[in-house]
Amino acid sequence: MKYTTLLIAVSILALLFTITACEEEKEGNTTVIEKPGGTITVIEDAGEPAGRPSIKVERIDPYENMQISDWLDEDTVIVAKDNEALEKMSLAELSDAYPRSLYVYHLDTKEYELLKERENAFLGEAALSADKGYLLYSEVSLGDPVYYMMNLDTGEEVGLYGESIGGAMSARWADNDTIIGAAYSGGAYMATKAGEITTIDELQEEALFIVHKMKDKWYYNTSADETLQVLDLATKEKASLGLEHVYDVVPSPSGDQLLVLQQVGDRSTLVWCDETGGNRKTIAEGAELGGVSWSQDQRMIAYSLKADVSGTTHGLYVYDMLSDESTQIAVGIGNTVTRWSPSGESLAYTEWSGTQFNSHIVHIESSL
Repeated sequence: MKYTTLLIAVSILALLFTITACEEEKEGNTTVIEKPGGTITVIEDAGEPAGRPSIKVERIDPYENMQISDWLDEDTVIVAKDNEALEKMSLAELSDAYPRSLYVYHLDTKEYELLKERENAFLGEAALSADKGYLLYSEVSLGDPVYYMMNLDTGEEVGLYGESIGGAMSARWADNDTIIGAAYSGGAYMATKAGEITTIDELQEEALFIVHKMKDKWYYNTSADETLQVLDLATKEKASLGLEHVYDVVPSPSGDQLLVLQQVGDRSTLVWCDETGGNRKTIAEGAELGGVSWSQDQRMIAYSLKADVSGTTHGLYVYDMLSDESTQIAVGIGNTVTRWSPSGESLAYTEWSGTQFNSHIVHIESSL
């Protein structure tokens, strides 16, 4: 109920994002925050006055030599790390490195459970299906990655390659049952949990750079045209969203909002919009932007930002949809990948130091 109520509240606010003013009115032991499309009532704790929605960092826990990529639950994460039980890589270019394998890591007990290992291979980019029953991951030894999907109950896996697509150039969960991505043979593909792979005829001739799917709509651009396009599979119609120079897109968990990253000259911009490309709002601007992710309730948006080209470090920020404000939660970081816990109360981020992956978990306290 708490999740549903908050998701509805955030969605209503998002549709009217162009209006940002808030008004607060005290009523006894509550504060009523007037927002576009409705109100939010905050019940005060005894002796604690309520105010604007806010977030603060409780603590940041470091995890060296591991790459956190997803959460099973609040106390359990999926990680990739060096597997010293295997021989070092056989290729001369990689002979100083151990293979990297996938593990379940228990944050409370600090114990590892091996999920998948493979000699002479770096495994990573592990992402769980929404029901936590399947794992999508990549394998790299030298050259381009190969993607696999594994049933966590049986250990059976299928490779995302074949005559119809050549191989998966990219892969991500579009929903609980479907993986989508760009194919090396050209165009886009869709794969089921059973391993059935089909191509999207309407995109088959496109040299795709970005491809995402929300419900019946496919969002994409090409190496020749960086403008974001949409294909509606229900009507077979294509249209431009009018967003140029796009280098990444992050769909919302509910499938009706987009975060769009654009690069024009030496400036990057993070833009929120609805599924049509309308009702746009700029969340952040700077020399470099990345590490973008939504919390599951869609209240929080994480991103990393390098403010200007002369800056040497990034900061990690969280944008709160309810307060329409960004809060810096970490400093002195480089390019990063972020992932929210199921509750939205913790945020994992991972950096590459040049020699190893290091992760941190930020524990966040938020208020309405």
